[in-house]
Amino acid sequence: MILGMFILFAFLILGEAISYLLQLPVHGAAIGMLLITLWLMIRGSVSDELATASQQLISALVLFVVPGVVGVFFLGEQFEGEWLNLGLALGVGTLLSVLTSLLLVKFGRLEQSQDD
Repeated sequence: MILGMFILFAFLILGEAISYLLQLPVHGAAIGMLLITLWLMIRGSVSDELATASQQLISALVLFVVPGVVGVFFLGEQFEGEWLNLGLALGVGTLLSVLTSLLLVKFGRLEQSQDD
C-alpha cells in the first residue's frame, strides 16, 4: 500500500508542479489525475498496490467532501443570488458524472465479453 500511496502522491506533486511552472489556471490535482489516467491507459493495468491504496482513499472519500459542504454552509450569504447557477452546476455536473460512469462500465463489460 505504501508504494501505491507513493504513486498517487507522485502524480499529485507532478500535477502541482506543472500547474505552478506553466502558470495554468487548472488545479494541480486535476492535472495529476489526468496524467495518472494517461499513464494507466498506456500501461494497460493497475498494480495491486495502487488498487489497494485507491480503495483505502475511496472508503474515506466522504472526509474529503465534508470541508467543502461546511464552507458553503458558513459562507452561504456570499452565494446570495447565485443559488440557481450553483444548483444548475451541481445538477449538470452530477448528471455528467453518472453518465460517464455508466458509459465506462458499459464499455468495460463490452470489452470483457469480447475478450472471453
